[in-house]
Amino acid sequence: MSETILVVDDEAEITHLLEIYLKNEGFEVRPFYRAKEALAYLDHHPVDLALLDVMLPDMDGFLLLTHIREKFLFPVIMLTAKVEDMDKITGLSLGADDYITKPFNPLEVVARVKTQLRRYTRYNPSTKTIPLENSYDIRGLVINRDTHKCTLYKENIELTPIEFEILWYLCQHQGKVVSSEELFEAVWQEKYYDNNNTVMAHIARLREKLHEPPRKPKFIKTVWGVGYQIEK
Repeated sequence: MSETILVVDDEAEITHLLEIYLKNEGFEVRPFYRAKEALAYLDHHPVDLALLDVMLPDMDGFLLLTHIREKFLFPVIMLTAKVEDMDKITGLSLGADDYITKPFNPLEVVARVKTQLRRYTRYNPSTKTIPLENSYDIRGLVINRDTHKCTLYKENIELTPIEFEILWYLCQHQGKVVSSEELFEAVWQEKYYDNNNTVMAHIARLREKLHEPPRKPKFIKTVWGVGYQIEK
């Protein structure tokens, strides 16, 4: 069964172009021009990944992302004509997995979609054929790679695939300071560039979900000028 891609963009030309390229790769595509229509569809149909425009006529794309993250963990890629770093940080901190600036090459979008789906499939327990009996229990924070679940003091913590991979990598390297460059290249499997705020935004989101106080986090600590660490 082919994966279903939700495309939400009010520019018909862009939506149609993405639909053509994605269908050529064997994906099912569900295009929408308004956020509310997309949300109504999600209430009754499964989706494997969403492409969301930031500027929509009936709802801000970031608000749409927030609504999606209240119920779903599938990968989300934001599409926008904006290039400001703060817009990118906003999207990533709300739970987006990737961010593509217009104008873009549709082949790049297809490649990003495939990358996110591979990552999601790898960490989604429903797609596993061979269980991995790996888990960490760090002072009440439990993360299990087999079930793809994370709990804090027995309270379930809903993590996106990217958030899970970041936390898993830090737990794997417990006691070691992991640089932003190392973390980015290990999780995103792409080359890290200076002034890349992607890791910082995701760490902030993770801390929020773990109820971490900003100045004195208990689990994910910042070693200024070096990186991040989960202490033993």
